[in-house]
Amino acid sequence: MVRHMENNQPELDAVFHALSDPTRRAVVQRLTQGEATVSELHAPFDMGLPSFMKHLGVLENAGLLGSAKAGRVRTCTLNPDRLNAAERWFEEQRAFWQGRYDQLDGLLASLKGETDET
Repeated sequence: MVRHMENNQPELDAVFHALSDPTRRAVVQRLTQGEATVSELHAPFDMGLPSFMKHLGVLENAGLLGSAKAGRVRTCTLNPDRLNAAERWFEEQRAFWQGRYDQLDGLLASLKGETDET
């Protein structure tokens, strides 16, 4: 019997889309160390600021980061709840497949027992 898993989760789709790009993953990784200004986040990347801002927009739309503006300085912070949702999805997948592997191990052991008895 095939177990149907709910895959229509737009928020999770947005998180995986946002994390599909190495620049955005690097920004998320940097924000795990604490908040940072857009200038600080942009500094390591060899791209124009408008292009980099598009990356931040994708992360913000996915709910992975928040930002606040004080004067001309925009500061970004990580929203770990969205990462936790992706982690839970991976844990569900791991549990599902571990159960399948356990069933396969049991079947192989029983088949081996039948072979050894003949």
